[in-house]
Amino acid sequence: MSAPLPPESPPVAAAEARAVAPLLVSSIEAVARSRLLTVAADSLLVEVAALLSSAQISVVVVCDAAGAPLGVITETVLVRRLGLGQADFFTTGAGEVMAREFVACAPEDLLSDVLAMMHARGLIHVLLVGADGRLLGIVNARDGLRALLAAGNHEEALLRNYVMGIGYQ
Repeated sequence: MSAPLPPESPPVAAAEARAVAPLLVSSIEAVARSRLLTVAADSLLVEVAALLSSAQISVVVVCDAAGAPLGVITETVLVRRLGLGQADFFTTGAGEVMAREFVACAPEDLLSDVLAMMHARGLIHVLLVGADGRLLGIVNARDGLRALLAAGNHEEALLRNYVMGIGYQ
């Protein structure tokens, strides 16, 4: 009789990323802030569509007056609602079509953990929210992976210099 299999371990990539470069989400906060597109709940969908068409990101965050996120509108949701005739560009407000459930992370979270969670849930974007509940930015999976790769390359260069007798630079 064979022994039972051990429980599944976390994704290898996340484990390797933690071992190589324990970066915090705050390390990509400037990029996350640059990806941030927000509208008020009473903004019309024509405004949301204009923002999405002029940006390199496919999500707009609906915020309250204090800057706290209320929900999100993705390109997919927007097209689906318009295509099914459930919304009109010129009369429907963002608050009527936004998804009220969203995933958020904090600046002090490990970037590798956030990326592993995004992978497990099939997410491309996660909201970056501060301790005060205000929206700080949008964490994009590609940006996070680039940061981990860059940190890993830096660690590799340091190790190579050390082994070659050059020392740390």
